[in-house]
Amino acid sequence: MKAIVFDTFGGTEVLHEAEIETPRPGPKQVRVRVRAVGVNPVDGKIRSGAMESIFPTTLPAVPGGEIAGVVDALGEGVDSFTVGDEVLGWSDTGSYAQYALADASVLAIKPAGLDWTHAAALPVASDGADRALDLLDVKAGETLLVHGASGALGTMAVQFAVARGARVIGTAGPANQEYVASLGATALVYGDDLVERVRAVAPGGVDAVLDAAGKGALEDSITLRGGTDRIVTTADFRARELGVVFSDGPQRRSGARLTELAQRAADGSLATTVGATHPLADAARAQQASDAGHSRGKLVITVD
Repeated sequence: MKAIVFDTFGGTEVLHEAEIETPRPGPKQVRVRVRAVGVNPVDGKIRSGAMESIFPTTLPAVPGGEIAGVVDALGEGVDSFTVGDEVLGWSDTGSYAQYALADASVLAIKPAGLDWTHAAALPVASDGADRALDLLDVKAGETLLVHGASGALGTMAVQFAVARGARVIGTAGPANQEYVASLGATALVYGDDLVERVRAVAPGGVDAVLDAAGKGALEDSITLRGGTDRIVTTADFRARELGVVFSDGPQRRSGARLTELAQRAADGSLATTVGATHPLADAARAQQASDAGHSRGKLVITVD
């Protein structure tokens, strides 16, 4: 099968297309014919070697960990899916490929009204947003500041927090202000004088901060909170030296939760935004865009 592989750590130039063996599903696994792959910031961090202390990687490796596609083969003991089912979820093997393996328990049936690219935008971002909001213990009536509110995880976090009854202030670039407001947040442009501008719209202060941008927002967040309490970042590796919680715990990977969110995305009650799509052969370009940040919604690789 065709796959994107890296044989050494480095920049996006280490990614290349290769023919590798098609995997066979083990017990409780299914094999998925991949149609779309979500591109996540962690993909680039693993490729560069920056995540070796957290996620050791055996080289050569295929990037990626979330998929949308068609069940192609069943492992022993799988009775929740049949060959031909359209699914989305997390993969056990690298997903920048024509086929990937996945544990059946972390897959959800793709609703007919949800296209492949938007299906691939859901698993990692929704899980990360749920995990971060639970770490912050966001409650109704509180004010949450979300940095990177227009990104894939930020898009989910804003909507989930609003659903909890929180008021959300979301920072993003100038081109994404209207988009962030459409999610239910008070939109602000990141950058100079952010502390003063947040205080102007939230004179009572902010109760919690989620940094999904990783672009130097932690110092302003600490100033706004008067300390490091109830600040979580999913993107800034300086967190520990600043005393901030880095949300790097294990993913929950709930097929049941994903089923609920996929149906909401299909019926339009949950916004999913695909910022750009790239064919498998252009995976390096997709990771370049991801590494640079600032994209609206999710970057997705499509697989023929």
